[in-house]
Amino acid sequence: MTRQAYTLVLFTVLRAVSPEQNHYIYREMEHMVRTLILSGLSLLVVVAIIASPGGAFQASLQGLSVWWNIVFPGLLPFLTLLELMLAFGAVHGIGQLLHPLMRRAFKLPGEAGVAVAIGWSGGYPAGAEAAGALRKRNAVSRSEGQRLLALAHMPNPLFVLLVVGAGFLHRPGLGAAILISIWTAGLFVGLAHGLFVPERNESDREEAEIGVLRRAARAMKEARRLDGRTFGKALGDAVTASVAKLMAVGGFMILGSVAVQLATPLFMGMLPPALLPAVIESHIGAYATSTAPYSGMTWNAAAVAAALSFGGITALLQAGGALGTVDLSIWRLALNRLIQAVLAFGITLIIADPASRLLAPLLTSAQPVLQQGDRLPSAIGYRISQLPALWGYAPIMVAAFAAAIGLLALLSYGLPRKN
Repeated sequence: MTRQAYTLVLFTVLRAVSPEQNHYIYREMEHMVRTLILSGLSLLVVVAIIASPGGAFQASLQGLSVWWNIVFPGLLPFLTLLELMLAFGAVHGIGQLLHPLMRRAFKLPGEAGVAVAIGWSGGYPAGAEAAGALRKRNAVSRSEGQRLLALAHMPNPLFVLLVVGAGFLHRPGLGAAILISIWTAGLFVGLAHGLFVPERNESDREEAEIGVLRRAARAMKEARRLDGRTFGKALGDAVTASVAKLMAVGGFMILGSVAVQLATPLFMGMLPPALLPAVIESHIGAYATSTAPYSGMTWNAAAVAAALSFGGITALLQAGGALGTVDLSIWRLALNRLIQAVLAFGITLIIADPASRLLAPLLTSAQPVLQQGDRLPSAIGYRISQLPALWGYAPIMVAAFAAAIGLLALLSYGLPRKN
């Protein structure tokens, strides 16, 4: 029920109450109605699981398998690395290096470049976690954090290249084209937001007098002094916090898989078969859209790009869990993801065929990592044993993250200073 519906229902009651009490009564009744709706939905889910325990179990197992083989190894290095970078001041130092680029292109502080690199290299919700960490220590304002959240909340690139491209579509070049489309759509939205935001009123005098490298070293030293933890303590805290966050992510993914399994029979014949999985859970949605009977592989690739760019409800919930009590809106993130999904769909339709042909010689070693298996009673059509693991690619992802930071720093350092 929308806010407008709440207003219509409560209009008569609120007219009879003094204006000073309207807001309080409205909020209380809204909270009560929302609680009743969520309680009813939870009860329906429990009844559906009891009515179909076998399907719910298989869906839970599929969600757990995707989380353990893909999401956990894909995110653990980056979440742990982020905690260590914050503890030892590396985020502050890199932020000084990236400050000119992020400020002039996206109207964001330099530390935002670290969140973008983490989100684009590790996948969601690593970008949301990084954006939330910066907002929590007031490195970004609320509006800046909102724009940074939309820019950094991206799918895991290895999942797109290996699982979607070489696995689901059996064409690694298409996976690369999908990834380029998603990143291009994100950059376009980020740059468009920056056009309508006034630039920070800051001077480059300090940069000219001290130099960017010295400023980065000074910021890193000061942040390290304020933290004060030893390496062993910081590492232990980083691993503990990262694993706890990933456990929550796994819970969201399992619930999303079960929701797809239970909701599919209810909407059968009413919605396109691939739409519901794509809206609820991005990994399941990527498989559903890649195997849907469209008029050509290019349309499948475009649908996959849209599904992964949106991320699904579970990815939005993961972002909300990663943000915690930070005052950033998930609804605004969802709107940005919808816009990026539409852009990614259109961009993929344009570049899929030429990009696939151009990149195919470079990806000849990427053989299909999934073979279509017997269908389980689930929304995912491959066997659990055939699901590839990203554990061996963790060093590659960390190296890609370091390369992204280095490239951004070079671009930032090469920008001409403002007069």
